[in-house]
Amino acid sequence: MGADNPCLRCGACCASFRVDFAREEWAGAGGFGFVPEGLAEPISEHLCRMRGTDHAQPRCAALIGRIGEAARCAIHEWRPSPCREFGLRAPLGIGDEACDRARRRHGLAPLGE
Repeated sequence: MGADNPCLRCGACCASFRVDFAREEWAGAGGFGFVPEGLAEPISEHLCRMRGTDHAQPRCAALIGRIGEAARCAIHEWRPSPCREFGLRAPLGIGDEACDRARRRHGLAPLGE
């Protein structure tokens, strides 16, 4: 991901959606987990959730900075699979329908505009 990639400064997706992922991805579950223990919590025998993403106004606990200006994931290389998969349906991996919806929610224009 290059420095000109809008995902490195946007952060709208990290403050728009609930992020649930397989418990095996969580460091708190042992095994191969990469998501730091303090940033997620178990919600069932098989699932964990990133802290802050289930609030009425979600904001992932791993999000640093100001949305739309200089926001980034503090655990980018250890982020859970739903975050890794976000935007993969769009050309170049950014600007799909969910991305556009998240950006609008924060008063940002969709990337295609």
